[in-house]
Amino acid sequence: MLTKRIIPCLDVTGGRVVKGISFVQLRDAGDPAELAAFYDKEGADELVFLDITASSDNRNIMVDVVSRVAAQVFIPLTVGGGLRTLDDMRHILESGADKVGVNSAAIKNPGLITDGARKFGSQCVVVAIDAKRVGKTAAVSPGPLGLDDRTRWEVYINGGRTPMGIDALKWAVRAAELGAGEILLTSMDADGHLTGYDLELTRAVCEAVNIPVIASGGAGKLEHLYDGIVAGKADAVLAASIFHYGTYSIRQAKEYLAARGIPVRL
Repeated sequence: MLTKRIIPCLDVTGGRVVKGISFVQLRDAGDPAELAAFYDKEGADELVFLDITASSDNRNIMVDVVSRVAAQVFIPLTVGGGLRTLDDMRHILESGADKVGVNSAAIKNPGLITDGARKFGSQCVVVAIDAKRVGKTAAVSPGPLGLDDRTRWEVYINGGRTPMGIDALKWAVRAAELGAGEILLTSMDADGHLTGYDLELTRAVCEAVNIPVIASGGAGKLEHLYDGIVAGKADAVLAASIFHYGTYSIRQAKEYLAARGIPVRL
């Protein structure tokens, strides 16, 4: 079995790391570069940096902040938020990122995934999907990605502000077909609530695609990380609150998982 990854996430706005509940009620969690250095020393497997207001504010990502963060880490760094073009991707990679995360722009221009994979390699392209449970509903948009009476989750863009009427599961499958190397899957319903990942959503996506999936949104206990990997079938688990505010350390998380038979890098 491949080693499972523990990934802290830096949600950044206004140059500061924040954490919210279901993408709202944001509170400060610290300086991005300082937290990045801390997690690097703690033994995190990777780090995700998301400029969460770049798309909704229609601005470019804060490259200076990205550069400061990249200078502090020697682990893979994924950076997303406001990346709209191949030039944006290249600029971020040149600023120190190892992977680029695309969300809103990929929904609007799916060809960006394929172009990015061809230009930089599929391993560099992470498609972030923010999904919200909608239950069974009638179709609200035409086409192969529209919601139907079997749909359970809808894709949102612009930092969770704009519903797109797109089936999250179908979009994940299409993103993989277009060349994405990985999917960062966030449950908007679970985000920040500390009650665990949306395991049904995570498992559905993991079973539907043949690329790695990172479970995100809802981790509040170490057992939630275990559940995300075992029940959710995720290749990696992302968390913010439990690490930012000192509830658990990266080491504690890995030792807990190792004790329960999950292969991790200690």
